[in-house]
Parts: sequence; C-alpha cells; structure tokens
Amino acid sequence: MIVLDRQQIEELIDLNGMMDQIEEAYRVFRSGDFYMPPRPSVENNGKEMLYMPCYTKEVIGTKILSIFPENAKLGIPSIDGIMYLNDYQTGKPLAVMDGQTVTAWRTGAVGGVGIRHLSRKDCRTVGIVGAGVQGFHLALYACAARQIHTVYVYNHSDRDLSNYLARLEKAIDNPGTKVVQCKTVEELAECSEIICTATPAEVPVLPDDPELLRGKCIIAVGSYTPKMREIPDAVWEVADRVYIELPYACEESGDLSQPIAEGRLTKEQTVLMSDYLAAGPEGVTDVRETTYFKSVGMGLFDVCIAQKILEMAKER
Repeated sequence: MIVLDRQQIEELIDLNGMMDQIEEAYRVFRSGDFYMPPRPSVENNGKEMLYMPCYTKEVIGTKILSIFPENAKLGIPSIDGIMYLNDYQTGKPLAVMDGQTVTAWRTGAVGGVGIRHLSRKDCRTVGIVGAGVQGFHLALYACAARQIHTVYVYNHSDRDLSNYLARLEKAIDNPGTKVVQCKTVEELAECSEIICTATPAEVPVLPDDPELLRGKCIIAVGSYTPKMREIPDAVWEVADRVYIELPYACEESGDLSQPIAEGRLTKEQTVLMSDYLAAGPEGVTDVRETTYFKSVGMGLFDVCIAQKILEMAKER
C-alpha cells in the first residue's frame, strides 16, 4: 500500500492533467458505469464528518472529511481528511492519501473545467471570493485555463491577507499575472470577467445587482448544504440556466434549493455538465452572456483524481 502526503501529491500535480481527469470523470458519470451511494454525514455541535464512497470498474475510493468551519478563526483549514483507494476485485488497500490535498486539487480542477468551457477564451481577469484553501486552488486553475493577467481577491473577514496574496502570486509563477486585494466585493465583481466563490456563507456573498453579474462566468463551489448560499437572486435576471454536476445538487445546495422553493428557478433550467460536454459545446463567445456553474462535488471526482495521482506515483 502506498501512502502519499501533501508534499508528495503536490509534486505530482499537473493542472491541465487534473482538469482532463475531471472531464474523464464526467464521461464515466454520463455512462453510468459506476456506483456512488448518497454520502452520509455525521454532525455534532457544528463539527461534521462526511463519508464519500464511490466504486468504478477499476477501483473503490472512500474519502472521509472533517468539516469544522470554526477552524477559520484559528487560521487553519476548515476541511481535512483522508482518501482511501481499494482494489475493485479483491478489496486490497492500494493507497492512503492526504484527503485535504486531494479535495483542494480536485475541487479546483472542477472549477477549472467550468472555466474551460463556460468562460470566453479572451477572459483575462478572475475574482476569488473567499481567501481560503479552495479559493487559492481555484485561482491556480483559472490561470491554467485562461491567460489571466490579474487575480482579484476579496475576503469577508478582516484578517491580513498579505501572506496569502504573496503565496498565491508565487504559486501562479507567471510574471505577467498580478494578485490584487479588493476592498469590497462590488469592486471585485466590477473588475472580474470570471468570478469564483469558495465560502461557507449562509447568505449571498456576491452583490445582488444584475449589472455587476451580467456577462460574467460565475463558478460557485462553497455552498454544500441547504442552509448555505453564495449567489444572490440577481443571477436569475442575467442567466437563464445553471450548470451542475448531478441532480442531487438541487436538494443539497442552498444556491439551488432555495431559489427552486421560491419559484425563481426550475429544475428544467439546470443542465448537467456531463451532458453539456458530451454535446461538444462550441464555447462562450458573446460578451453579454452570463454563465453560472454550481458545484457541490461528488465522490466520483475524488476517485478519478486519486486514481490518476496513484498512477503517477507508481510511474515515479
């Protein structure tokens, strides 16, 4: 059995390769050649353990995550955990990986695929709302998917972001790309052609102003419970559909379940990303078109990414 920690995983990561693997996961999802039961969670006093099992024809993956939002006050990540891989035929343990690292790179890759296919190719600016681990990785994938010259960052807390911004600019490693902190989320929305949200908010974090959202590519990854919400009602004035990963997202995320309950959104306006990719989309060319992708994640993504990481580790 192979054990991979954060450093070992990050030495193997190729951003475009990870996005390619997410697109492969979408193909598997559309084929139905997998088994992914509902993910059980156990919560006590705001401390949640999430269990995400998934079977493919080659491997069984189980991710166990701890989700402790209060960690943000301590300056440490809110999400941590372990990723297990087992052989499909025998159940033999194949690998144990740092789950926080797999989650960060997987979620970023999902957002990156959204940017690949739902943003204009000439987009040069991206705004990141939420200066945490997921926001950091979304920025990296955005810069891999598009030729970004400015990354705008906004965080609702008043903590000093100087170190965060410097680390992000160093990780992007492109002299032509600058990282800038915004004083308000309105400033970020106005300056950014692509807007990514990665927060645990229970009320929308973007401005409820359709003109600040019009013509943008919106990638939302933070809302994963019915009580959570990042995207305001104004989005439905400028976008007539939302791209999602699986139908259950309409129940799991407040960004979808709440507007559905209020009659602002219908399930007929949701488009599975796997279907969209299979249709061979031409991409977004109209500067006036607003695109909105809402991710809640799924175990199939983790299994496919972890399997790819394991393959690369074996090659090393």
